[in-house]
Parts: sequence; C-alpha cells; structure tokens
Amino acid sequence: MTNQEILKIAMAQSAVDLGAAPDDFEKSENVVVTSHENDGARRYLKLPFSCQLVSYGNNVVASVSPEFHEIAESYINKFPVEHIFETPHLHVLNDALMKKGQKICFMTEYFLPDVNALRALDCPYELRLLTPSDFADLYLPEWSNALCKDRKQLDVLGVGAYDKDKLIGLAGCSADCDTMWQIGIDVLPKYRRQGIASALTGRLAIEILNRGKVPFYCAAWCNIKSVRNAIKSGFRPAWVEMTAKSCETVDGMNK
Repeated sequence: MTNQEILKIAMAQSAVDLGAAPDDFEKSENVVVTSHENDGARRYLKLPFSCQLVSYGNNVVASVSPEFHEIAESYINKFPVEHIFETPHLHVLNDALMKKGQKICFMTEYFLPDVNALRALDCPYELRLLTPSDFADLYLPEWSNALCKDRKQLDVLGVGAYDKDKLIGLAGCSADCDTMWQIGIDVLPKYRRQGIASALTGRLAIEILNRGKVPFYCAAWCNIKSVRNAIKSGFRPAWVEMTAKSCETVDGMNK
C-alpha cells in the first residue's frame, strides 16, 4: 500500500464510525452529521455518539446526537481548526455539554504508518511472531496495552521479545474493524530504553501490512513516551478525536 492508500482507508473507516462520507474529512468547511449505530464501525465504539469531533487537519467533522447538533456546530465554527482541540477553547464546548449532562472525556491522537519510514528495527532480544493460541496465558496486567482481556476475540496477532524464554516485551494488535488493526505495546520496566518497544511495534506493523490490513496506533497527546515510540517505529500523526461522555461516566473515571 502507498501512504495515500492507507490514509484513504483510514478516512473511509472514520466515515463509517461517524456516519459521514469519506470526502467530508477533506473539505475546507466543517461538517456536522447525525451519529447512528453501524455494524462496520470500530468494534469498541459505543454508538450513537452524543458528541464526537474528528479532524484529519483540513476541517472538523462532528458526529452528534440530534440534541447536540447546535452545540457542536456553533463550537467548531467559532474557532480555527488548529485550535478547536485545545484549551482554553475546549472550556467553551465543555460548559455547553455540561448543560445537557455531558463532559469532554477522551482526547486522542491516531497514527498511521509511513511506508517510507517503516522498517524492521534491530532488537537486542529474540523476536517471535505470536498468534491467538499463544495469548491464552498472557492476559495479565503487564500486557494490558498489548492485549485486551475484555475483547479476547479481537486479538489476532502479536510479536514478543524474549530474554531466553522470558517474555519481556509484547506488541499485540486487535482487529477493531475489517480493514484496520490497532497496535498496543508493553515492555517490562527493567527492559525499557533499549529500543524494544519500537522494534516490536515496527515489526508488527509490517506483519499487519503483509496481511493486507492497515495498522494504526493511538496515544494521548500528552503521553510523550508513547508518541515517541510511534514516531521511532515509522508512524506519523494522521487524525485526532474528541469524545464526550455522560458526567457520571467522567466523574466515575476520576474517582
């Protein structure tokens, strides 16, 4: 795949997730659409959204429940696209959402592979390709980013780093939709800062592409270690998302 083909696949999936059209993300003007359930959406999403903002850099596409249409439209057209996802402007949106029992909850940056930068990096430890049959005993706290205990059926492929027979690092991917597999990575604390994470992430991304799927990587913008790993592994920023949840959900996560 070329970088442009990878980007088009990602935009097509975002369109399914949001109930938009793929070319909505390439328009110069902002777009508001009505969120609805869709069997083709990423499998961990809870639809319909109350208010979900997505940008690939050109504009913002808002996917909303009808009662949030006016709030979202007013907000995304009030500020320049490059500032919509930052404070102090986000306080304007959050104040409006709270009047309807919602708060800003998640803000995430998503990365796609740059095929010109992606390569198999050296690792000081043995790397092994893993399949679901190898995951049975690995649903443990130390591998909770690489594998998801609550969605075991989606974990389809992994690459492990081994110090002799001891698993010290694991990159796993989940088949979150039909075309794209999401990568998660964990390395045991005493083995960090040796290039293991980037070697595992890059190697798994190559394996995913070889299977005709698009690997993608997600990180909070403030998770510097994770963002650095994405860049070193050959990934580049592609899109950002903001998700609103009920006040009860957000308050519960902060306890």
